[in-house]
Amino acid sequence: MKIKFGTAGWRAVIARDFTFENLSRVMQATALWIKEDNVTENGVIMGFDTRFMGREFAEHAASVLASMDIPVRLSRDFCPTPAVSWAALEHKAVGIMITGSHNPPTYNGVKIKTPIGGPVTAYESDDVENKLERTDPDFIPGHFASFLQNGLIREINLNQQYLNVLRHRIDIGRIKKSQILIAHDSMYGAGQGFLRSLLGSQVLEIHSIFNPGYHGCAPEPRENRLKELAEFVIDHHCSIGIATDGDGERIGLFDEKGNYVDAHLILCLLTKYLAQKKGLTGCLIKTFSTTHMLNKQAEKYGLILDTTPIGFKYLAEKMVTCNVVIAGEESGGMTVRGHLPEMDGTYIGMLVIEMMLASGKPLSRLVQDLFDEFGPHYNRRNDIEIPEEQQKAVLNYIRSNRVKEVHGLKVVDQETNDGTKLWLEDGTWILVRPSGTEPLLRIYCESDSAEKAQKMADAVSALVNDPSIYQTA
Repeated sequence: MKIKFGTAGWRAVIARDFTFENLSRVMQATALWIKEDNVTENGVIMGFDTRFMGREFAEHAASVLASMDIPVRLSRDFCPTPAVSWAALEHKAVGIMITGSHNPPTYNGVKIKTPIGGPVTAYESDDVENKLERTDPDFIPGHFASFLQNGLIREINLNQQYLNVLRHRIDIGRIKKSQILIAHDSMYGAGQGFLRSLLGSQVLEIHSIFNPGYHGCAPEPRENRLKELAEFVIDHHCSIGIATDGDGERIGLFDEKGNYVDAHLILCLLTKYLAQKKGLTGCLIKTFSTTHMLNKQAEKYGLILDTTPIGFKYLAEKMVTCNVVIAGEESGGMTVRGHLPEMDGTYIGMLVIEMMLASGKPLSRLVQDLFDEFGPHYNRRNDIEIPEEQQKAVLNYIRSNRVKEVHGLKVVDQETNDGTKLWLEDGTWILVRPSGTEPLLRIYCESDSAEKAQKMADAVSALVNDPSIYQTA
């Protein structure tokens, strides 16, 4: 099978394509990249999440690298991806995370991090992928236990090290002194226990157990997958509900009333906090599918706005060349100046709490303040599972200017930075693009009401069922 890297590394269904043999090929290619491109002489930091056989896959991957004379520091327990990214930066090493991230539980995958603590660039990802042609599908690595004995593989307490980093980057004392209650849903993922380790009994946890099947649900912190958290926040009188994804990178929030606060709004809240309260200046980086409220904020706060294709690797590239205040994307990944060029759900969650305490306002009020200042912005996304050929047909149809109006509103402009974005006459926008990690067509919409945003997304989604599209494609 052809191994293809997407927006965030390689992902595949366990046992069908994500096998020990294919993982071996990816690790061989990664080793060739490290050696031939002189990426680092400090080896690899490796972690794994809570997915099925995560530890076994990680041991196999480490053994392949050790067999190619690359030393590996392996996390003793499952860990969040940001811990691996931090350790890659700390040790000037390559980071490798065995994770399916927010994909359904049937998936696993590989994320590669550079010695600067962020994801590989598109160029570096392509370089690793090209080296797959030179790998041996029948490669048999040495024994993991032997490499542990000779020190080529070492186990480290990566979680404890990273918790100490977070303790120094957030005012933990102030949060503890406030005594606010925080609900945390780790979605059975690798972020479980982190907030509680930092803040103790102030954090009330749900789904904080080892469950490689994720109770049959993809561990992505979207509203429709977090109904239990919303109810928990209300029932236990929490000030905030924080959800993190399968490998602890992405975040979703609920306010004290049980209302969902999506990634678009989190980015806008933090942009206002960092620019107005902390006085930071510089660049605001967002992906093509992220709210236009950020454009308005950049103009008002005097920030330089840059928009990238979708995928955090594009944001990370900008972070090492620009004076970035904040960078983020629609899917819940974001970071700020002073932290890593990497997504980190736990850190962002605590930064939002810090913002709430600094303002003296509940989260619901802070969201309303945004709407009062910049107008209401509501985002909705539909994911449609259809074959790749059908996806191409729909995309070609939309890109060729055949959609003239949506629900009576005229299409007045079109952008094609990543997929195709249609602008309607009332300021609503609709973006259509394929997922970079799953066999899905994604339909995004932003409008001035939640109902309108959903209605517009549904209208464009209905094109999938129009037979004439496939006849004219």
